[in-house]
Amino acid sequence: MTPQGDRYARRHGRDRRARVIRPRPGLRRIEGDPPSTAVIGGGIAGVAAAVALAERGVRVTLYEREPRLGGRLAGWPVTLADGGTATMSRGFHAFFRQYYNLRGLLRRTDPGLEGLTALPDYPLHHSSGLRDSFRHVPRTPPWSALAFAALSPTFSVGDLLSLNGPAALPLLDVRTHSVHEQLDHVSAHDFLAAIRFPPAARSLAFEVFSRSFFADPRQLSAAEMALMFHIYFLGSAEGLLFDVPRAPYPEALWDPLAAYLTRLRAEVRTSAPVHGVRPDPSGGFRVAADGLARRYDTVVLALDTGGLRAVVEASPRLGDAAWRARIARLRTAPPFLVSRLWLDRPVDPGRPGFLGTGGYPSLDNISVVSHWEGEAARWAARTGGSVVELHAYALSPHAARGVEEERLVKQLHQVFPETGAARIVSACHEWRADCPLFAVGGYAHRPTVRTPDPAVVVAGDLVRTGLPVALMERAATSGFLAANALLEKWSVRGQTLWTVPDHGRSALLRALARRFGRAPGAPAAQT
Repeated sequence: MTPQGDRYARRHGRDRRARVIRPRPGLRRIEGDPPSTAVIGGGIAGVAAAVALAERGVRVTLYEREPRLGGRLAGWPVTLADGGTATMSRGFHAFFRQYYNLRGLLRRTDPGLEGLTALPDYPLHHSSGLRDSFRHVPRTPPWSALAFAALSPTFSVGDLLSLNGPAALPLLDVRTHSVHEQLDHVSAHDFLAAIRFPPAARSLAFEVFSRSFFADPRQLSAAEMALMFHIYFLGSAEGLLFDVPRAPYPEALWDPLAAYLTRLRAEVRTSAPVHGVRPDPSGGFRVAADGLARRYDTVVLALDTGGLRAVVEASPRLGDAAWRARIARLRTAPPFLVSRLWLDRPVDPGRPGFLGTGGYPSLDNISVVSHWEGEAARWAARTGGSVVELHAYALSPHAARGVEEERLVKQLHQVFPETGAARIVSACHEWRADCPLFAVGGYAHRPTVRTPDPAVVVAGDLVRTGLPVALMERAATSGFLAANALLEKWSVRGQTLWTVPDHGRSALLRALARRFGRAPGAPAAQT
């Protein structure tokens, strides 16, 4: 980082090792007749791209097939059994402090991020009774990871001595330009087995993160899990700190950003699914939606896996054969279930706002929403009850919904016994299967931001960025990268980006990893 970048990071409260990625030099705004862009998809990636383009004078139309913005972070109104109204969503999301680009997007409408509030811990609970916490773990890498292992009850001295050191060393120097080449051929499950992690520690310390991708660790690429380990443990001093919105997602995030886009003269079209994109004989593209085909100079495809496949399949002249084949090869993660329950009595006051769980048949985490979200807290105060949310990731595609919903509630009673006597006043269940699957060996087939046509770009958390970002931060980052790629065409300076460092922070650990590290299935290093 340059001295100027170091001062900027300190002024904005970022880790001093945060990496700044500056766009190419250029004009501040479009000069002359502004070009037009269709941004297809109104989730995090699409909104980030639309914001960056509209701020620089591009005529933007944002298409979203659902009635509301937000994509997988959307929220919508529901009517409760008691006649009241509430907001339902697809579940809990942690806004980690090193999500620099996502937080930069939110600062457009909330400069001080006052709409977010911190949760003090990220506790993990195993069905065996073991429990881990990050509250007393130092923030500075590598001490964060070492202290977690030393303080965790899931690690015994014997466990630490039996670890396969050479197999574990690649985790100590994750390099974003080579981690997929090194580990993409191995599943997260097999990688952890090769390290000889104790089962409980494996479930809590790693599988909690791997299941954040809504995938079984047996299906997930070890490279993605290692990248997550770097982002949260060894790459950033902010990796264990996170915030949550004080209000439901529409109120906290999307309504303000939609209004901001409108002030920038962008057109926001919801309930407007795009049926195809075709090159126009006069140049640019025709985007078909609502029975009309409107012309645009450029296109941003900011869709989920299924949506991207569908639009590309319906647009036979988009891209080339090799690119289209890569898109067709993309896979979706297994289904997941989110159950939000309005209970007639409170949970114990000492329950954390969020609890990760391991070792249960399907329960992956519990959120006590009424501990931190204003709408839920007001309902709880009015009724004397509580609002909790349960997640089950990577369920079988053949699972019986009613059975799984009841099963999830029974697991809640195991973890929070006081809820066993509670009456469920209302319940909402969301079943979805639209998250990208980062399968073993699949990295080479994932799209990049750029496509064979320089006027068409792709954004979303399924995109290969070459940067140490994941989940919501990958979506926001890819949206800004997509906008920057188009702005370069018009000689306009794009969005400055930030990430955690793109390699391990400790010179000693990097040297050990280079000298002795060996990924599972790789030949032994020559000495």
